[in-house]
Formats: sequence, structure tokens, C-alpha cells
Amino acid sequence: MSKGLKITLIVLGVLLVIGLVLGKWIIGGYNGVISMDEQVKAQWAQVENQLKRRYDLIPNLVETVKGYASHEKEIFEHIADARTKYFQANTVKDKIEASTRLEGALSRLLLLQENYPQLKANESFLKLQDSLEGTENRIAVERKRYNETVQVLNTFIRTVFGRFFASLAGISSAEYYEIPDAEKEAPKVKF
Repeated sequence: MSKGLKITLIVLGVLLVIGLVLGKWIIGGYNGVISMDEQVKAQWAQVENQLKRRYDLIPNLVETVKGYASHEKEIFEHIADARTKYFQANTVKDKIEASTRLEGALSRLLLLQENYPQLKANESFLKLQDSLEGTENRIAVERKRYNETVQVLNTFIRTVFGRFFASLAGISSAEYYEIPDAEKEAPKVKF
């Protein structure tokens, strides 16, 4: 074998190894960003499962309260409006916004029990309230998990190579489930 042929084979071998390493790196990065995006979608599905549970409980709770506080029409309208907007929302951001509006209206609804002692003693109201509180806790846990997976994806996308892989896969940053500042304050109920 001639010296020129040996050098050519060595160069080709080195290029092949570099190509394999580079290929493995690109495939790994691409698959990694796809995996992160799917984790965000799966966590959002978990949030939606709990939100659906909440929305299934609300009509029963509202009907129970209506019997005692029939003149609190505005609260019932806000709840119905927020619930409708949630189911009409097409994006995660819109669903988060509708859900946040509903949380404020629900808080006001649950505060009504303080002004209606007979409602406070109603067994079905208490059961519904307990179910709703449990659901709210589940929503808080799932929201936290969702935001953690969003953080992982968004952090990766902001890195030099992460941005490359995200653009290669057509993935953009995800929306956090944040509560607007206006909704962070406790609702004020006036009678």
C-alpha cells in the first residue's frame, strides 16, 4: 500500500468518525427538543384534566348556591362567561386567561357562604366545596409541574445549540401558566 493511499484512508477515517459524532449529536439534540416539547404538551394535558374536573363541578355548585343567594346574579354570570370562554379558547394562553377569570369568580362565589348561614350548613354545598377545593389543589400541583416542564424547554431553547435544534424541529418557547397581577389580590365582595 502506498503512503498516499494510507494518508487518504486515515483522512477518510477521521472524517467518517467526525461525521458520525456530529450526526449523533444532531440527532440527539433534535430528539431531545422534541421530547421536551412533548413533555410540555403532556403536562398541559394534565392541567386541562384538572380544569375539566373543575368545570364539571361548577354547575352543581352554582345551582346549590342559587337557591340561597338568588340575587347574586352577577357572580353567576361571571362564572358562566368564564366557563364558556375557556371552552371556546384555542390557545394555551387563552385557556390560562379564561381559567384565571374563573378562579376570581369562584372565590367570590365561595365567599357567599359567610353571608348565608343556611348555605354554610347545606350538606351538598359542603361536599361540592370540598371537591372543588381538592380540585383546586390538584390544579395548583399540575400548574407547577407544567411550569417546570415549560422552564426546561424554554431554558434549552435559549441556549446556543438549543436554539439551533428548536428551529430545526420547528419548536418555539412555551407559555407559562401565570396569574395576572390583578388576579393575585383577594377578591372583594360587597353586598
